[in-house]
Amino acid sequence: MSTNILRTADGWWVVRGDRAVPVDTKAVTTAELIADRGAVREAARSADTGTPVADLVALSPVTTPCRVVAQMVNYRSHARDSGFTGDIPPAFFRKASGSVSGPHESIVRPPHVKFLDYEIELGLVMGAPLPIGAVVEERDLSSYVAGLVVTNDVSARDVQLTKTQFYESKSYPTFTPTGPWLTLLEAEDFAHLLDLRLKLSVNGELRQDRTLADMIVRPAQALTLLARFQTLDPGDLLLTGTPGGTALKAPPKPVEKIGALLPPAVKWKAFFKSQARNPHYLHQGDVVTATIATPDGRIDLGEQRTPITDAK
Repeated sequence: MSTNILRTADGWWVVRGDRAVPVDTKAVTTAELIADRGAVREAARSADTGTPVADLVALSPVTTPCRVVAQMVNYRSHARDSGFTGDIPPAFFRKASGSVSGPHESIVRPPHVKFLDYEIELGLVMGAPLPIGAVVEERDLSSYVAGLVVTNDVSARDVQLTKTQFYESKSYPTFTPTGPWLTLLEAEDFAHLLDLRLKLSVNGELRQDRTLADMIVRPAQALTLLARFQTLDPGDLLLTGTPGGTALKAPPKPVEKIGALLPPAVKWKAFFKSQARNPHYLHQGDVVTATIATPDGRIDLGEQRTPITDAK
């Protein structure tokens, strides 16, 4: 069975229900904690009644610096929302690891960003090196991936679209809330990945709700494609795409064709004027809630709650 790990300023904890038991480890980084699975198992078996989880302040269970890589348009529902038809070529981009933040920290909207969007994503946390040229089969996944985390690929759409710039638009500080748990998996748990359901709500309104069965490129294939040009190390993080339901959606095809004929400045002015009427973008005071779990609770990555705050 999977084991949920909480990280605080005081160290690492195994979560057991509503209580947490400290892990007796010298590990400081996520990679070091993954390498000390013996200490994790010892804490999981401990007779210690533990500390109430509610009394602990969770940090991101993925420590930085690390590589943060993400897949683009990797759910069929998101592809439809984005106006894609036919085959979707696999694509990756990088995020600055400085964007990683805790599961209950505020997401801070920079002053120049008007269209702030959410993207719940399953994060894969590497447990072993992924070398160039690696071919990862489904049966090999547990040899490379140690665990899973809830992530939110927060996006400044006005930066992303006008500059065609993924790195900047998704890398501002607090733009990758991560956690609350690092869910370490056993080999047999990987057979249940497609049952994982991703759900994201804003102020209690459900916006995204899909299982991994909606994925276009699944984790083993994604790692194989990534290994053509990118190495990964233990503790690195791969975000595996978001389902449909984000605030940003492609305009109707006739509108898109007309827009393509306009000068860029005119096109974007018209597009963002229409987007200003879209109530689904994030604003100060909103609260984003994200969960990922299987229906039977065998794998449960916990609940992430992040308020939106405008930069001072």
